[in-house]
Formats: sequence, C-alpha cells, structure tokens
Amino acid sequence: MTEEIEARRNAVRFPGISPRAYEHPVDRGALATLRSVPGFAQVISAVSGFYNERGERLMALASSIRVGPRQYPELDRLRHECAETLDLPAVPNLFVYQDPRLQAAALGMDEPFLRISTALVDQMSHESLRFVLGHEMGHVLSGHAVYRTIMVRLINLQLSMSWTPVSALGIRAIIAALSEWYRKAELSCDRAGLLCGQDPAEALRAQIQLAGGLDPSRIDIPSFLRQGAEYESVEDIRDSLLKLKYVETETHPFAVVRATQLQKWAASEDYRAILAGDYLRRDDDTPTADWKDDLKSAAKSYKDSWTASADPLTKVFTEVGETVAGAASKVWTKFGGNG
Repeated sequence: MTEEIEARRNAVRFPGISPRAYEHPVDRGALATLRSVPGFAQVISAVSGFYNERGERLMALASSIRVGPRQYPELDRLRHECAETLDLPAVPNLFVYQDPRLQAAALGMDEPFLRISTALVDQMSHESLRFVLGHEMGHVLSGHAVYRTIMVRLINLQLSMSWTPVSALGIRAIIAALSEWYRKAELSCDRAGLLCGQDPAEALRAQIQLAGGLDPSRIDIPSFLRQGAEYESVEDIRDSLLKLKYVETETHPFAVVRATQLQKWAASEDYRAILAGDYLRRDDDTPTADWKDDLKSAAKSYKDSWTASADPLTKVFTEVGETVAGAASKVWTKFGGNG
C-alpha cells in the first residue's frame, strides 16, 4: 500500500484537459457532426433527464451501496483521485450493485453518477479499478450520455416498429452508425482510464479480466495480444463478412481487439505528449469551430486503419475507393480543375 501511495504522489494530473485531447478520431468526428446542429444536445439532454435521470438516481440510491468515506472507503479514494486527475468539474457519485458480471456504467447528464458491479470490486486490483473508474469518468467528461440516449431511444423505436420492416430499415442504418460511434467512444474512454492509472500493464490486466481471464497471472500476454492481430488479419473474405455481421449489434468493441487498440495508443507519441503536459485545454477548446478538422481526422483514421489492415474485405474496399478517387480526380482535372 505504501508503494501505491508513493506512486500516486508522482502521478501526472491534467488540469483543464479537454476530452478531445484523448478522444479517438472517429469518436470526435461523429460527435462533431452531432454537436454542429444548434440546440440538438440541449433538447435531447432535457427530454432524457425529464423522463429517466431522476428515476435512475433514485433506483441506485435504493438498491445499491453509495461509496463514501464510511462505505467502501478505498473506492472513495480512487473516485476522488480519478476525478482530480482528469480535472472533472464535480466528483460523480459512485454506487456498487450486486452482480456476478464484470460491469460498469456512467449514467445521467445533469448529475452524472457511476455504477460498478460487486464482481469488479471483488476480482480487480485497486489499480485495475482505477482504470475502470477513469474509463467511466471519461464518458462523463465527454458528455457521451447525451448521444448514447439517442441510440437507446432509436433501438426502442426500432423494436416498436418491428412489424414494419421497410420503415425500420432507415432506423437500423442510423442505429448502426451510432453503434459504430459508441464503439469508438469506448476506445476513447479506455484512453481516459489509462490517463488515470498511467500504467498500461494494469490497464491490460483489467481488459484481460473483461475478456475472460479470471486470473490474469495464468494468461500469456503475448499470446493474448496475438489474438487481436489474428482477428484483424483473417484471410478468408467469408470471415470478414462474419465480422461485419457480428459487430453491427455490439455496443462495445470486442475485448481482445479493444485491449490491442489501447496498447497501441499507450506506445504512441500522442500518449507521451499528454503525460508531458502537451494537450488541449478546455479553455482553448472550440469544438464548434473545429468540427471540420475533426471530420477530416476521422476520415484519416479510417483510411490509415484500412491501409494497414490485412483483412481481405477491407483491402477490396480500399482498392475500390482508391480507384474511384483516382478516376474522380482525373475527371475534375479535365473538366473542372481550371474553372
């Protein structure tokens, strides 16, 4: 415990950090599109808060343990330390609820609060729990609840329209787009969790447990990470189609892929720059003005991942896209470039 306290004294804090400093480029691009609509977030927040948020807080208060100095004091310390590291405007309440599954969530928009399962508390080390709490506080700082609410409401609407498959097709497309955004939002918040813990090994340990490693000491880390590489580099296009089929309905990235992505970011210049204090501050953040840059960054992220991918279907899409882009460029040069 003494070593842990000493490590926290030397931990880096990030005063005024903007969530856009660590958000995944595709996450930022999707949020920029939604935020560019005047009044959109405020309306959704007001409607959702009126119908759900008070009830959710009351249910948490009535059915779970609220963390504080006298209840789970070690979690209370982690809660305050994570909020201080990311410089949250307010420290979210934290509740522990009975569940044998490893689960955590950030709820609410007006007064966000966190919920974690007893399985997490029982099975994870303090430093792995710090990663989990940092992840959920990343959701709070990014304001993801507003947009996740849209996704949930659309899913409910789709279910109510299941008897009209033609009408539901458009909703399905929107849900697929929002689900793709939310999977990238999860990658963003993994980065927030890493910034809170500043220990890639503990972050990986937590993600190994989420993937099914009840005892991480029995898991070979290189073999685990090779699973992610193997998933990304299937050689049969039928496997590529299956990947698209199965990922469409997922709200979270697959655990092994998610862990691989975070370890790549932990080794990046971007992560090291943030630790060195070189990051975007909220006071200097102008997402409305910079939304076009965010969209360009998202497009570049997709292009880079497609170019690097060994997936056969991705290669086909990349080659077709490059051919179309090249043809379009020639047409523009011939007919419109001199106009």
